[in-house]
Amino acid sequence: MRRPTVWLGLIALASLLSACENSPGGTRIAVIPKGTNHVFWSSIEAGARRAGEELGVEIIWKGPASEGDRASQIKIVEQFVTEGVSGIVLTPLDDEALVRPVRMAASLKIPVVIADSSLNAEVGKDFVSFVATDNVEGGRIAGRHLAELLGGKGKVVLLRYTVGSASTEKREKGFLEIMAEHPGIEMLVEDQYAGPSAEDAIRKSSGLLDQVREADGIFCSNESATYGMLTTLQKSGLAGKVKFVGFDNSPALVEGLRAGELDAIVVQNPRRMGYESVKAVVASLRGEMVPEYIDTGVELVTRENMDQAEIAALIKSD
Repeated sequence: MRRPTVWLGLIALASLLSACENSPGGTRIAVIPKGTNHVFWSSIEAGARRAGEELGVEIIWKGPASEGDRASQIKIVEQFVTEGVSGIVLTPLDDEALVRPVRMAASLKIPVVIADSSLNAEVGKDFVSFVATDNVEGGRIAGRHLAELLGGKGKVVLLRYTVGSASTEKREKGFLEIMAEHPGIEMLVEDQYAGPSAEDAIRKSSGLLDQVREADGIFCSNESATYGMLTTLQKSGLAGKVKFVGFDNSPALVEGLRAGELDAIVVQNPRRMGYESVKAVVASLRGEMVPEYIDTGVELVTRENMDQAEIAALIKSD
C-alpha cells in the first residue's frame, strides 16, 4: 500500500534534480566559436564570460583551431551534447554542415543559440534565437562608403572570406548590391576567397597583386582577409595609395586606419554578441520568451570618428 508514496517521492526527487540542473547556478553553457585565433572570437568570449559572471553560470569556451575545420566543430558540438551541457552558443562554420548536430541538441532539449553566422534551420524549433549583426546592411555600408570615396567610378577588388560562411556571404552580397548601383564602377575581382586564416589571406592577396595595382578601391569582408590584404599592400608599397575598406576590428587594423593605410572598417560588436547569446540561453532555460533575432549593431569607423567615445569603446582591445 505504500508503493504510490514511494513513486511520488521519486518523481518529486527527479523534478528537484531537473530544476537544479536547469537553474542559473547549475547551468553549464558551451560557447563554440568558428575558431580561436582571431581577435573577433576573443571579444565574443569576453562578452560571454561577462554574462556568465553576471548570471552565475559556467561558460565553457571551445572551438576548432582553424576556421576551415568544419569536422572539428561538428565533433565539438556532438561532444557537448553527449556530455549533457545545459545550453550551447554556436557560431557555425557552415550553414548546412552544422544543422544535424544542432538538431541533435534540440531533440535532447538542449537549447542552442546561433550567433554571428546563420544556420539553414528553423529558428524557434531547431534553435532558440539568432544573435548577430545585420551582415547584408554591413556590406552595404562598406559599399556606400567606398563608392563615395571613389566618386562613383573606378575599378574595385572584392576579396571574399571562405565558402559556406553565411555571415561573410551576406556582407559580400550587400557590398555587390551597392556596386551594381554605380555604372561607373567596374568589378575587377569578385570571386576570389582569402581562406580561413590570415596566412591564407596574405598568400591570396599576394597572388592578386596585378589586379590590386590596377584597382582604385578594395573591400575585404572579414578581419583575416582585411589583415592579409593590408599586409600585402604594406609589403608592396601600395598601402595608402588605393582606397581600402575592411570589415571587423583588431589592433593591426585600427593601427592601419590611423596611419591612413585603411580608409574605413565596418565594425561589429562581438562583446555584445557573446553577452546577448549567453543571456538568451539562460532565458530559454528559465522558460522565458526569447526574441528570434537579436541585432547587435554595426558601425562605420573612419579616421574622423575613431576617437569618439562610443566608437573608441568598440575598437579598443580586450
